[in-house]
Amino acid sequence: MTRTALVVGASGVIGGRLAAHLRSRPGWEVIGLSRRPGPGRHVRADLFDVDSVRAALADQPPVTHVFYAAYRDRPTWAELVEPNVTMLRNVLAAVAGPALQHVSLMQGYKVYGAHLGPFDTPAREDDPPHMPPEFNVEQQQLVEEAAAAGGFSWSAIRPSVVAGFGLGYPMNIVNVLAVYAAISAELRVPLRFPGEPGAYHALLELTDAGLLAEATEWAATDPNAADQAFNIANGDLFRWRRLWPVIAEQFGLEVAPPLPMSLADVMADKGPVWDAMIDKYGLAPTPYADVSSWAFGDFVFSWDYDVFADTSKARRAGFHRYVDTEAMLVEQIGQLRERRIIPDRA
Repeated sequence: MTRTALVVGASGVIGGRLAAHLRSRPGWEVIGLSRRPGPGRHVRADLFDVDSVRAALADQPPVTHVFYAAYRDRPTWAELVEPNVTMLRNVLAAVAGPALQHVSLMQGYKVYGAHLGPFDTPAREDDPPHMPPEFNVEQQQLVEEAAAAGGFSWSAIRPSVVAGFGLGYPMNIVNVLAVYAAISAELRVPLRFPGEPGAYHALLELTDAGLLAEATEWAATDPNAADQAFNIANGDLFRWRRLWPVIAEQFGLEVAPPLPMSLADVMADKGPVWDAMIDKYGLAPTPYADVSSWAFGDFVFSWDYDVFADTSKARRAGFHRYVDTEAMLVEQIGQLRERRIIPDRA
């Protein structure tokens, strides 16, 4: 039986990788939905307008599985709630019907308060909530209520910081690392960790976008995973002080002692350097504004406390894949070179 997946946010790091994964799997028809064009069967819609979503899907087969990975940024945590809940509500209204079997919601460790400060680690899916508002929590409540009324199942997937290919997407740590290192190499300065002093030594984890896509499909199709939330991460932990020399080695750089600085400030004037690198090395003509989000780098490098979760629930339920984080980063830096986003190593 063919399933029809609607991947909402299909042009992002998470949604794009998930759509590609599902297209490679037997038994799936995949419809990508985002503001920007995408590969394969793809529609564009304004998620703030339910009629726009309905119109975009009018000529498509009935959706059986929704994979929701859209996100709209706002300046404050409280301001994130209204737009992100509204977009999800409109998608659910547009796809409601007897064909719908499952809604998969992409979340993150904000559910545990990771964005607010030190939280209890390893975080578990049944940890108590923190002071609202939090859009991930409100989205899950919306999905649970819709599932109870509509007779479909749901899953909530909670990755750590996701690592994968994507341009123009604000939460992309691989691009931050690779572009920061490439510009450091071009300017002939050593690679310095720019975050808070304690962040160099804290325990962290990442989630590979490919691993995440596999886990998301599993949770949406395995009856053992229905109506539950799952933490999904690579399965290993690291400290930047151990990983930083690995990144530096990929660019032929020496590592100098950490120097706390705002990447949003110190990298703000590097657009001309980047443009010159594009010409010098024959790189893909990628606007500097699209190639990295320095504010997101500052956010991740500010965590001077442990940020990781317990992923054993997913293993107990049947998902056993894992990824070596060091090897993943080396591979993804190589992929950026293959796509001519950053220069070859000198």
